[in-house]
Order: sequence, then structure tokens, then C-alpha cells
Amino acid sequence: MIFLMFVFMIVNFTYNFRDYGIKSIDNKATILAETVKHSLTTQMQTGVIDQRHIFLKQLEDLPNINKIWLSRSHQVIEMYGKGLNNEVARDDIDKEVLKTGNEIKIIDEKLFSNSTYRITIPYKAYSTGQINCMNCHTTAKEGDTLGAITITIPVDDSKQMGINTVIDTTGIALILIVAIGFLINYLISPFLKLFDSIKKVMSKAQKGDYSYRVLDVNNKDAQEVIVWVNTLLEKLESTLGNIDSKISIFLSNKQKEELDPLINVKNTVDRLSDVYKFRKTIEHDDTLDEIYERLATMIRRNLNVENFNLLEADTRTGKVHNVYVSKESYCNLDNGCRADKTNDIVDSTRFENVCAACKKDDLNYFCIPYSISNDLDLIVSIYTNSEEETAQVREKLPYLDDYVDSAKTVIISNKLMNILEKNARTDPLTQLYNRKHLEEQIPKITSQANRTSTNYGVLMVDIDHFKMVNDTYGHDVGDKAIKIVAQTLVENTRNSDVVVRFGGEEFIVLLYNCDEESIVDVANKIRLAFLNKEIPAGNTTIKKTMSVGASMFPAHHKDLDACIKFADLALYEAKNTGRNKVILFTEELAKKES
Repeated sequence: MIFLMFVFMIVNFTYNFRDYGIKSIDNKATILAETVKHSLTTQMQTGVIDQRHIFLKQLEDLPNINKIWLSRSHQVIEMYGKGLNNEVARDDIDKEVLKTGNEIKIIDEKLFSNSTYRITIPYKAYSTGQINCMNCHTTAKEGDTLGAITITIPVDDSKQMGINTVIDTTGIALILIVAIGFLINYLISPFLKLFDSIKKVMSKAQKGDYSYRVLDVNNKDAQEVIVWVNTLLEKLESTLGNIDSKISIFLSNKQKEELDPLINVKNTVDRLSDVYKFRKTIEHDDTLDEIYERLATMIRRNLNVENFNLLEADTRTGKVHNVYVSKESYCNLDNGCRADKTNDIVDSTRFENVCAACKKDDLNYFCIPYSISNDLDLIVSIYTNSEEETAQVREKLPYLDDYVDSAKTVIISNKLMNILEKNARTDPLTQLYNRKHLEEQIPKITSQANRTSTNYGVLMVDIDHFKMVNDTYGHDVGDKAIKIVAQTLVENTRNSDVVVRFGGEEFIVLLYNCDEESIVDVANKIRLAFLNKEIPAGNTTIKKTMSVGASMFPAHHKDLDACIKFADLALYEAKNTGRNKVILFTEELAKKES
């Protein structure tokens, strides 16, 4: 830029100097031409015009004048002849001036030879003023061109002066430019080097490499910037490495890493944040179904799959069952799950028909087992339409691992709570519901029955002469008898019915949607089934009978608790009237009790 400015300045200076020189020569030549014109006019008035050649010769001998000549118009030649030294038009310029009456100025510039300046001015006839040209030139009219005066002047001196001036100015300017260049280089060079070094370092950082540092330069201010930038890069590199290594332990295997550790840290933090929010959410879920539902939502969002199932496997019994089905259950789980048995991923794209339990030929299956506890495994079965889709799922497995790992403790805690809750509501000997559970369910059953007009049959069951069994054979045989009663009750009732060990050898059965005719039939069915049961008693077996009292809810009373008491009254009547029978509550029993 400085060089271009220098060239522009020299060109402008040269042009202006040339223009000034031409104008100066033009002014001199114009003044000289007008002076010659007036002098010749004066000579014509004084009658010495015949001596004009001496005057012109004297002028030519003056410095800085090359030639002076006169040119007569055809009117003057007709009246006075061609004059001294053949004063006719010498060239086209003279002819043009004589013809048009306009002066012409021409500069003939040559770089390596003589240069000249020429001016040709017209001599016109006027009748006004101090001199009346018409007195002598009678044939002329006002404004006619009578002649022309031509003067040529050398411009070599001016040209040489201009060249010398331009050379001197150029030399001074060059010296100044070199000095400025050195000064600028001294002042700016360190910052240019600093910028170039920072550019290279930032280019590497843009690609994820933060190990490069800015090079040192010999400048105090630049060195401060270098220290700041290098310190920042060192902190950034060290911090990114520490963050990535420390927070990665909270996640499973990483997905494909980027070259830039900053992006890796961002991705890791994003994953950790999502997993944390998922964990905090499921901690407040009440049931395992809600937890599995949220896990399914995460699978859809992060693995981008829609067809999958979640299964629980009991490692002690080998039993497997679905806990979440997105579309359809494709596996026959009677013989367990291959992924659970092998504790390894089962992938049908790597080995066709690898799992005999899955018979869906038009789908690929990808089953991943996760150990939740010593007794529980969780299997995620994903179904895809192509090997490419399966490969995409395999690449995103770290996301699934993260969510399952974060859910493990919550699942275990929920399972334990379910077990504790079940133990609190279940009889440990028979695994039937206990009295506490019945007491909690009575308000719900009452409300539902009144709302839907549903009938319940209430059975109160008791083993006849049970105390004698304990006294004769011991409590172990008595416990076996109680278990057999529980088994008999379960075998002869439906899943919708509620079977409860009420206490000791007493049981209560709530028969859902049952009428008076059916209740007696079901009660006798249970009684006869137990009658045929053999109870192990050491080296022998014994048989026992049971008595059953029955009532109808809400036919006998709109309060279920009252109906249970009515069934107890009927049971008491059965025992007092010979045992091994079924008695249905009647109003007479209530009156008899009172």
C-alpha cells in the first residue's frame, strides 16, 4: 500500500510539475507573440516595417527562442506580395490559423531528444481602436485574418529541471519509504508473527488439538498476550481432560468419540444430565410399571426404535415374563430366554435363528441382558427390519446401558418395597393374603360393589377339630393341614376371587360376582375337595373335614364387615350342628345369636 501510494504521489507530482511547466512556457510564449504582434504594428505605423527582418532576427538570437516567422494571408499577398523571405504559410498549422483566425499551440515532447513549444497567433484587421487597419488594407473586412505570427521555444531546460526535480523527489521519497518500512516492520512485525502463530494454534484447536502453543516474539506487549493465550490453552486442555475422565466414570462405555475433546465433554455432560433427570424422575414413581414405561420412552427417543419389549427373568427359577410390550410379544418364554441364560447379547443378524424361542422370520431381533440383582435380570428385546437398522441400534447401546444402570437401584428398591409390602399383607405359611390386607381392601371392595352393583359371596372356612391335630401329631402336621386348606381354596376359586387366611385355621373367601345358588355350590366343592385331601402325618396320612359359613354381600347387608360377621355366625351354626357342612346365613341365625 505504501509503495502504491508512493507511485501515485510521483505520478501526480510529475503530472502537476509538467502541467505547471507547460503553463509557464505557454504564458511566456503568448506574451512574446503578443509583443511581436504589437511591435510589428508599431513598425507599420512608423514606416519602418521594411526593417522587420532585423527585429525578428534579434528576437531569434535571444535565449530560449528557436524561430520566429510571419505568414501573410492571400489578401495581403495580393496587395503587397509575398514579402521578405517569402512570408507565406509554411505548413498546415499556418494555413489553419490563417483560415480560421484561431491561435494554435502545440508542444512536441521527446524523452531523449529536443522538445519544443510552438504558438501560432492570428493577425486580424480591426477598424476600431488606436489603429485602423482598413486604412492600409482596403480590401480587408472587419475581423479578417491578415497574417499569422509563429514562435517556437525550446522546453529542454524546463524538461530537464522537471526530470531533476522528479528524480530528487523520488529519491527523498524512497528514503522516507524505506525508513517508514523499517519502522513499521519493527513495530508491527512482532504482532504479525504473533497473529500468524495464534492463527496456527487456533486452527489446530478448531480441529480439537489443544496441545499447540503460541510462539514467543521479541515484544513486551506481545509477550503478555502470548502468556495469556498459552495459559488459557493449558488450562483448557487440562480441564477438559480432567472433566472427561472424572464424569465418564458415571456413564457406561462411550459412544464414538469426536476428535475435539470439548465436544466430547459436552456430549458426556449432556448424557449425564439426561440420565440424572431420568433417575430423579423414576425415584418418585410409585410402581415398576411406571419405571418401565419411562425406560421405554427413553429407548424410543435415544435409540429411535418403536418395536421392542422389556422382560424380567428370575435367575433362581429361570422364569421369564414380559413387563412391557410396545407392539407384540414375539417370543415363547416357556423355556426361558437365551440372552438371560448365556448372559450375552443375542443378535439374529450375526447368526440366523440363533434363538429358538423367537419365531418371527420377517424381523431381526437384538436382545440385551442386564443384571439388576442376584435374583433378577432385565432383558431388552429390540426388533428391526434390516441389518442396517440393527447396526444403528448397536452403536447407540451406550445410551441404553446408561439408563438401565441408573434404574438398577430404583428397580431393586421398588422390588424390595413390593416384597415388604407383600410380606406385610401375605401370610408367610400359606402365601395367601392376611387379615391386614383384607381390612385394607374392604373399603375399596364395598365402594366398587355399590358403584357397579356387583355381588360378592362371603365364605368363612374352618378346619374341624384342628386343635386335636396339633395335640396328636404336632404343630408341623397342623401347618401342613393349613397349607393344604390354602391349596384347596386356591384350586377351587378364580383369579378374581380373594382368598385370605383370617387367623389360625380360619379362612375367608370373597367370591366375585356370585349369587346365592352358586355360593353354596362353590362352598360344597371346596369342602368335598378338602375331604379327599390326604395330610402327611409322619409315616401315615390323615384326612380332615371343614365347616363353611356363607353370606351374600350386599344382599344380607350393605356393609361387607357385617357380611363377614354373618358368615362367621353361619360357620358357628355349622360346627354346632354336626360340622363338615355348609350353612348359608339367614335372618333366623341373627335372631338366634341375639
